[in-house]
Amino acid sequence: MDIWTLVLFVIGLGLLVIGAEALVRGASRLAAAVGVSPLVIGLTVVAYGTSAPELAVSVQSAYAGQADIALGNVVGSNIFNVLFILGAAALITPLIVHGQLIRRDVPLMIGVSILLLLMGVDGRIGRIDGILLFSGVVIYTIWSIIQSRRESRAVQAEFAQEFGASPPQGPKAVVTQLGYIAAGLVMLVLGSNWLVDGAVALAQAFGVSQLVVGLTIVAAGTSLPEVATSIVASFRGERDIAVGNVVGSNIFNILSVLGLAAAVSPSGITVAPAAVSFDIPVMLAVAVVCLPIFFTGGMIARWEGLLFLGYYTAYTVYLVLSATGSEALPEFRTIMIFGVIPLTMLSLLISLTQTLRGKSTILTA
Repeated sequence: MDIWTLVLFVIGLGLLVIGAEALVRGASRLAAAVGVSPLVIGLTVVAYGTSAPELAVSVQSAYAGQADIALGNVVGSNIFNVLFILGAAALITPLIVHGQLIRRDVPLMIGVSILLLLMGVDGRIGRIDGILLFSGVVIYTIWSIIQSRRESRAVQAEFAQEFGASPPQGPKAVVTQLGYIAAGLVMLVLGSNWLVDGAVALAQAFGVSQLVVGLTIVAAGTSLPEVATSIVASFRGERDIAVGNVVGSNIFNILSVLGLAAAVSPSGITVAPAAVSFDIPVMLAVAVVCLPIFFTGGMIARWEGLLFLGYYTAYTVYLVLSATGSEALPEFRTIMIFGVIPLTMLSLLISLTQTLRGKSTILTA
């Protein structure tokens, strides 16, 4: 791999981040200028906009026949979003989890994760599968808009504070935001092309599969907009945004990013056996574990954030050991399966039991 390819890879990553920021800001302000509520902007435009890099990279790689990068990017990004982003955000400040996420969005995230696993069992996500997935995001968006009208004024005010309840009006403001959107899209297209080319070159240079590169480097890189949005929201105390952005992005990644990638791919997306047997189940497990954590007091505590970060580190170590054929892999797997995971589940069960007892005591008092 020559140095120019590596330079293009880095520049492509930078263009994805800058382009996503321009797209998110332009789209959110434009939506607000034409009368869309701040809550809808936060749950749809911003969550979807921060997933624009995943969309650009996955569609480009699928169209170019690099299906492993497309799949690895989505699965890896979803794992990264929950374990790393929510973990880091919770370390800054405990994250309040709004009731809507527990009742609706997290179960939906789990449901679409199960759907992806079922679709991938036969080793391929075809064009019809992709169209079905993409139609799901259309339904989800309409549903979110309808449901957002029932949200409390406090939640509405939080999103208004972040995205602006009274954006500039008039033709000039609209043209300006359209310019931001256009510039963001151009940077996303260029950045995704260079990032995919660089990722393929990296995989070939180091003898690592494209799936592993997609699960790690590409997934973390395309998730940088979610990192920035959620961590900045945590510092500002806008904790609903920090959590809602991640959950909304994960749903969008499966339904829209992977759906559209499968629809445009000449032969659909091939699902490697390793993805079906390990990576997609890990993504599903990460989605499922959100429910008991979110239920424990209606927030993600700092110790839970640290737990998330520890699991992401362990997952990355596993991928590296597996890719390099390390002799330490079986021992590492045994420690995780029979040691760390059972202890974690026991701790979550205790926390959930204490929370339910506390609620029961309040109701009977």
